[in-house]
Amino acid sequence: MSKEQERAELHRVIWNIANDLRGSVDGWDFKTYVLGMLFYRFISEDLTRYLNKLVAETGTSDFDYASLSDAEALRAKDQTVQEKGYFILPSELFQNVAKRAKNDDALNMTLDQVFKNIEGSAKGTPSEPDLKGLFSDFDVNSNKLGGTVVQRNAKLTSIIERIADFKLGGELQEANTDIFGDAYEYLMTMYASNAGKSGGEFFTPQEVSKLLALIAIDGRETINRAYDPACGSGSLLLQFRKLMGDNVKNFYGQEINITTYNLCRINMFLHGVNFEKFDIALGDTLIDPQHWDYEPFDAIVSNPPYSTKWVGDGDATLINDPRFSPAGVLAPKSKADLAFTMHMLSWLSTTGTAAIVEFPGVLYRGGAEGKIRKYLIENNYVDTVIQLPDNLFFGVSIATCIIVLKKSKGDNCVLFVDASNEFVHEGNKNKLSEDNIKRIKESVFARKEEQHFTRLVKNTDIALNDYNLSVSSYVEKEDTKEIIDIHQLNADIKRIVSHENELRAAIDKIISIL
Repeated sequence: MSKEQERAELHRVIWNIANDLRGSVDGWDFKTYVLGMLFYRFISEDLTRYLNKLVAETGTSDFDYASLSDAEALRAKDQTVQEKGYFILPSELFQNVAKRAKNDDALNMTLDQVFKNIEGSAKGTPSEPDLKGLFSDFDVNSNKLGGTVVQRNAKLTSIIERIADFKLGGELQEANTDIFGDAYEYLMTMYASNAGKSGGEFFTPQEVSKLLALIAIDGRETINRAYDPACGSGSLLLQFRKLMGDNVKNFYGQEINITTYNLCRINMFLHGVNFEKFDIALGDTLIDPQHWDYEPFDAIVSNPPYSTKWVGDGDATLINDPRFSPAGVLAPKSKADLAFTMHMLSWLSTTGTAAIVEFPGVLYRGGAEGKIRKYLIENNYVDTVIQLPDNLFFGVSIATCIIVLKKSKGDNCVLFVDASNEFVHEGNKNKLSEDNIKRIKESVFARKEEQHFTRLVKNTDIALNDYNLSVSSYVEKEDTKEIIDIHQLNADIKRIVSHENELRAAIDKIISIL
């Protein structure tokens, strides 16, 4: 079975499991159990493979960590945690717990203890922040799994057995890391598409993430620090990993929702980003940012919440915050969009690039937002504005846009790109194809005008237009209406009327004869 076939089969099976097992449990709740169990299997097999490989390098070929006694395994605990960030006893590995699941009348308590032990293994070590609370949403005693312990254990047994049945072509290999990660993202995508509005809060479609990452990479061969201040499940940050591999040295992100924060950390592990390479923080980025010690960042991507509320000028100290003070005004309390934008600009390196998905209203609304746009334009920070197609995001049908920020530009202009027609229709959503992504990306980098698609506008002209950044204000839509030649139309009408008169005369003649 090829890797693509293996991935497709995994996607099919895992979605069937989710459908079969969730029952009355809401999809967004149940995904915690499916994804949590998937993650438990991944780290168990990944640790087993890692330790087996280490021992094999010493010349021992028949070693299997999963068959080792717990007492023997504990001898290597400290070294294992130092290198992998966590430790799992052989008896608590997924594969061994799965074998006993059907006959374990206290499976819920077994899993609860296993998860506590995995998180606890990192206590007092550098990986503790990355492991702490990682399984907190996997509530083995939740009534969502059943009203009794027996019912809950039956559901947990079904989940663990179905996850154990995944066929991955034998021993987990390095290449299979992406398959686990892709399965995670596939589930997130499918849950988002079926969850309505709430789904869009957790997941940015991969093709949009890819476009943002490509723009933020901006031709670099390496990125030292990549950042997303509203990282959700981490799909945007992980596009850097997919596109550049190990050439991205460190990943930083912050997320306000604890469930999504846990999912993001799980996602990092599933995609082979070890604990020392990422720092995902929990909290409100706007009022309690957690990465002051690591800014500025070389590449920033984000899809922050649209027009969300924040404290704004309700906190008098924020106007003196170095992230917001340069504009001389704070984003409105009811619309924090440009507060996120100012935060990202502040933490962007001199040579860095930020690509941000924005709600379209930020491009033209007046008041404080107009003053912030004025600051951005007068200081030449806005590199590009891209109008995206509508219906790209889960639960959000409105057409969004991308604002690209840079602190070191080669001109005093803004490139406007009308990509509203760059999509293919798939199911009930629009989607950016590879060709769509390529055309948009190349237009951003070429920075040349193309009729009805791109236009390069001087900052001074934007100022004359009240700092309006709406793409439609600068890129003229192509007129696709049929051009009618009025003279030809009149001639055609005259000919038709003449022909009708001839027919009437002929009919009248026939009637008179009859």
